[in-house]
Formats: sequence, structure tokens, C-alpha cells
Amino acid sequence: MTLATLDGMTSHKTAQTMKPATAAKKLGVYLEATPAEFQEGVVTRDELNALQADPPEWLRELRRTGPHPRPVVAAKLGVSIGGLTRGGISEPLTTEQIDALKAENPDWLVRERATQAEVRKETVRVKEKHD
Repeated sequence: MTLATLDGMTSHKTAQTMKPATAAKKLGVYLEATPAEFQEGVVTRDELNALQADPPEWLRELRRTGPHPRPVVAAKLGVSIGGLTRGGISEPLTTEQIDALKAENPDWLVRERATQAEVRKETVRVKEKHD
């Protein structure tokens, strides 16, 4: 018999919850663009898994069109987050804005993509050296 049972309490597993900012980060979306009820609540691990497995329309649309958080913007442009900062990008961008930047291909983007390519090559070289 557990202590909880002796106290007359029922034993149940408490669901692990996270703040909306953490859930938004895990979902790869910009928190301020999510619905108010998402921003104001807490998200359980099961709810997060359900959102990932079967995203509602608002989540699919947000992932499709943005605005996207900086880590997603950086990945879509093929640069680091630091590269975004060096390029003067400090705000979330929409998919349309990201596509426009890719089409424009400013000098900073060309430089940062080259830097990222070098970093990836060096990472592979170091990994192969240690394997």
C-alpha cells in the first residue's frame, strides 16, 4: 500500500506540461503567430504529440506560410542564426519573404551560405577523422 493510498488520495500519473513558448519551439512555429488559446494555456506531452501527428489547420498554415521563427528562417535560407544577425535579419520572416530573399540572393546571403557549407565540410572531416 502506498503512502498516497493511506492518505485517502488516489494515485495517478501527472501529465508533463510545458509552457507555450517551449511547445512552439518544438513545433517549429513562431509563438506570437499561434492562436490565443495556444499562447495562454499549457501543453501536455500528449497534446504536443497529437499536434505533431495530426496538425490542425492553423498549425499547417503557420508552417506553410509563417511567420517563421529565426531557427526555421536560418534553416530555410541555409545559414546559421548568427548569419541571419550578420545579414541584418532580426525578425521572423514569412515564407514569401524568405523566397524573395532567396531570389534576390544578396551578398550577405551568398557569404553566409558559403560559410555554412565550410562548417558542414569541416564537421564531416573531423567526424571522419575520429571514427
